[in-house]
Amino acid sequence: MSSYDRVHFVGIKGTGMAALAEILSDHGCHITGSDVSEHFYTDEILDRLGIQALPFSEQNITDDIQTVVYSSAYSPETNPDLAQAKKKGIPLKLYSEALGELSQKMYSAGVCGVHGKTTTTGLAGTLLKSINLPSQALAGSIIASFGNTCTMTSPSFSTSEKKYFVAETCEYQRHFLAFHPKKIILTSVESDHQDYYPKYADIRQAFVEYICRLPQRGQLIFCADDAGAVETAGLAKQVRPDLHLLAYGEHSAGKYHLTFGEVSGGMQFFTVGQLGKFALCVPGKHMVRNATAAIALCCELLNTDGKNPLDYLSQMREALLSFTGGKRRSEITGKAKTALGDDVIFMDDYGHHPTAIRTTLAGYRSFYKGRKIIVDFMSHTYSRTAALLGEFAESFKDADEVVINKIYASAREKQGKIKVSGEMLAEHAAYHHQHVSYCAEFDDAAKKIEHLLSEPAGPDFPDGYLVVTMGAGDNWKVGQMVLSKL
Repeated sequence: MSSYDRVHFVGIKGTGMAALAEILSDHGCHITGSDVSEHFYTDEILDRLGIQALPFSEQNITDDIQTVVYSSAYSPETNPDLAQAKKKGIPLKLYSEALGELSQKMYSAGVCGVHGKTTTTGLAGTLLKSINLPSQALAGSIIASFGNTCTMTSPSFSTSEKKYFVAETCEYQRHFLAFHPKKIILTSVESDHQDYYPKYADIRQAFVEYICRLPQRGQLIFCADDAGAVETAGLAKQVRPDLHLLAYGEHSAGKYHLTFGEVSGGMQFFTVGQLGKFALCVPGKHMVRNATAAIALCCELLNTDGKNPLDYLSQMREALLSFTGGKRRSEITGKAKTALGDDVIFMDDYGHHPTAIRTTLAGYRSFYKGRKIIVDFMSHTYSRTAALLGEFAESFKDADEVVINKIYASAREKQGKIKVSGEMLAEHAAYHHQHVSYCAEFDDAAKKIEHLLSEPAGPDFPDGYLVVTMGAGDNWKVGQMVLSKL
């Protein structure tokens, strides 16, 4: 860690950046950082660390700084901190590069996939903490069971020689190729990030390249229920016959075979091979699959550490029951009553890909059988919306009412020649769903939902309403606007 004694973070309010700052702080590094003045939920993490996010300025780069870590949203050509660091000859490292260097210091496992990375990492960290394996975990969002932060450090971490590290690793722009994993969880592979991976084969190849970074006889724990993950695992095995492949899921014939049980009493029950029965208090079969992946990783890490996983099952069962998810991952943001006395749960979810929308809403329908589901959706990026327009349109079947906002543009793209809009998405969705409304602005969306809540939920929905804001944009504000009126 000598090269990280004094580190300055440019864009420190980013989720991954704040999490990495927290991890390095735990390792004894002195951290400073800069960012925009806008408030982010990571401000609370930085406050706990005693780190002030300074305005961007060349004066932030003092002579004692040894390394500058920066978000890919900034560049030395336009950011004064980075320009000054470059001028002084201070090493500049992208977040992914710094994370990759950290992964070399410990026995590391990377969690990857188009869907489920954050939740699976959060679940794995929660389990590792419960069994007190000397470990740290870094997730891409705040995890409640981590203590409302993005990282977990087990009690035994500081006193142990062998240390384990589990991190969420991102496929965008091949960032995960800087990571050095000994084990990998692969949750899913399908077309996404069309601005960088125009074809499915492109993104699949990136995952193959990442898997092939595993050492000799390295372990790939992959989801047997996801066609893309199965295909990608097979391609990687062709390149690297030495790899040890472990499948999990309903279609796994191995020790991590998943059997879904009943959903009752606010819990989902499931069985994993010979390990027995477990339960989760969060909705959706996809969450159960993520939990199974986390169980598999923890068991394999215990084996690596010379311990018997069967001796730790009771702790893992309790830990799973305590897991309530992460920020913007089926996060309950409020509860209220309508004027007519109907109960309302407000929930926010980051789902922004058709598959994620479909599986998440199916989970809500199963978990909240007695509630009328109202969804406000804001699509993220023009390129993704255009490429997957038909799939988006068909993904809302488990919602009772759908409100669609204008597209949330990525900072890295402009609409340009891409002929797609939120209104177009709403029109296509209306071909598959009877109750679709287009409300470009949040004020209009909030008024529409308020109107829907002014009516009785009806005899088919004795438990009331579930209002879900969904997407990678900032339409979570719509839910809070409606909640404030009740």
